[in-house]
Amino acid sequence: MFEKVLIANRGEIALRVLRACRELGIKTVAVHSVVDAEAKYVKLADESVCIGPAPSNLSYLNIPAIISAAEVTDAEAIHPGYGFLSENADFAERVEKSGFVFIGPKPETIRLMGDKVSAKDAMKVAGVPCVPGSEGALPEDPKEIVKIARAIGYPVIIKAAGGGGGRGMRVVHTEAALHNAVNMTRTEAQAAFGNPMVYMEKFLENPRHIEIQILADNYKNAVWLGERDCSMQRRHQKVIEEAPAPELNRRILTRIGDRCAEACRKIGYRGAGTFEFLYEGGEYYFIEMNTRVQVEHPVTELTSGIDIVQAQIRIAAGEKLWFRQRDIEPKGHAIECRINAEDPFKFTPSPGKITNWHPPGGPGVRVDSHVYSGYTVPPNYDSMIGKVITYGDTREQAIRRMRIALSEMMVDGIKTNIPLHQELMLDERFIQGGTSIHYLEEKLAAKQEVGKGK
Repeated sequence: MFEKVLIANRGEIALRVLRACRELGIKTVAVHSVVDAEAKYVKLADESVCIGPAPSNLSYLNIPAIISAAEVTDAEAIHPGYGFLSENADFAERVEKSGFVFIGPKPETIRLMGDKVSAKDAMKVAGVPCVPGSEGALPEDPKEIVKIARAIGYPVIIKAAGGGGGRGMRVVHTEAALHNAVNMTRTEAQAAFGNPMVYMEKFLENPRHIEIQILADNYKNAVWLGERDCSMQRRHQKVIEEAPAPELNRRILTRIGDRCAEACRKIGYRGAGTFEFLYEGGEYYFIEMNTRVQVEHPVTELTSGIDIVQAQIRIAAGEKLWFRQRDIEPKGHAIECRINAEDPFKFTPSPGKITNWHPPGGPGVRVDSHVYSGYTVPPNYDSMIGKVITYGDTREQAIRRMRIALSEMMVDGIKTNIPLHQELMLDERFIQGGTSIHYLEEKLAAKQEVGKGK
């Protein structure tokens, strides 16, 4: 096992990794920007290194500064968390070439799965079902693009091959709008991701977002830990996640999960990863793989009993998986609400000083957060300040516990989206389960129209 790990991230995931390391008896190094000097995880780490000013490109995306921090503190491994450099193959390569262990997949695997076109090709070979679409990147010939769209059938969606986070996508309903959409997406893809390659898929009208969590070691052992439903989204950003996904055929799901694990064996995957699917009409369609730990990993930890972050570290240290697929028997139900520093209905960011922070407690309640009373939320980064996760024997119990937890939670000094979560925990369609990825945006739009009418 490693003696010292550097955590190349910030916020709640930095604290989450730090706690996993402490439980394993590993010393930690926290890197931070100037504005994060007073963060909880910086104070709790064995060592800390300031790697630059507030802007991400000068600190958390500054590869030389992070490598230097690992060198001066004599760390052995680097955990990238999620976001920032976590899926940057060049960073993973630099880490390993500098003599450190990257706690994640091999650089070539990150490249393979980071390109949506090559990822789909790899999944097709492994027998994982994919959304009907173009065979690889779209050609330059406009006539060929029209032929492909006609073969798939409208509506179609144009996606950036190197995209992610909901960027680099355009839905096209008519042939007249096709060429303009392709050209605009190519331009956006080049600007955002440095890769103008785009591809086309069938646009599913009302799908759900289902994802499957896997773990794989260096010895071709791979298991899946169950699935999550992440359909409650706004602008392609998840708001609420839960495990297991309600109202699914377990037999079909098991077949898909087994194929995901087999795909990991075939591509030589290492560490934690997530296969993301759109689910509609009883069919699963692979859309992408995230080669890192997910924000929503706690709901799977609670239902599977597996510490995913510790598993990442143990696998990177060369350990074999200490369980088999038959040992994974998910129990109960877990729900996660992302708590953001923002207006609950206008969604404008709300950075500033938290004058009072009182997290909830009680049976089946977990809070993952790096903030505290007196902490100042900087305006430079993502607005998420924590996650409230509840667990129950049933989905109904998990929802009830979430209602109680949200009612107990106090955050003064800034605005948060807690009122939105409280509203959703009483929403009849959410309580019923199985909403599509468009449900929340449609609900918010309808609410806005009612407001205008008044």
